[in-house]
Amino acid sequence: MDMEARAHSEHPEALRLWLRLLTCTQLVEKQVRTLLRESFNTTLPRFDLMAQLERAPAGLKMNELSRRMMVTGGNVTGITDQLATEGLVERIDVEGDRRAYRVRLTPKGRKQFHDMARRHEDWIVSAFSALTDKDLATLHKLLGKVKDRATPGETAA
Repeated sequence: MDMEARAHSEHPEALRLWLRLLTCTQLVEKQVRTLLRESFNTTLPRFDLMAQLERAPAGLKMNELSRRMMVTGGNVTGITDQLATEGLVERIDVEGDRRAYRVRLTPKGRKQFHDMARRHEDWIVSAFSALTDKDLATLHKLLGKVKDRATPGETAA
């Protein structure tokens, strides 16, 4: 049973919408995880780490990576070790701090990430293909209002 199936008509519409959003997110994420595994023999956390590094060509310290990915340092270390062994990322010493290092994509890692990112984009576009361009724009705008209201520091009235 998915999250949405738990809601009943007597529940507020906002709760039913929340559960539908969760269900859609879980279904699309499950599909993306499967496609990453089947197409690239990789995982979503590995893809996410590489995406963070793609946005920071000079590399990121491990604590920056874990903060951006919202996971523990141990999770980032394990994924980084795997990617380094495969030659997809490299560790670079941080000048002035012998204990720290930056992680960045290697040329091989950058190419592999670009290949995955192109396919990932296609999968996400396909997941939303039941919606028109107008539907997408409207949904984006409406969810932006929810995001603004839920931003830390905001309180519900």
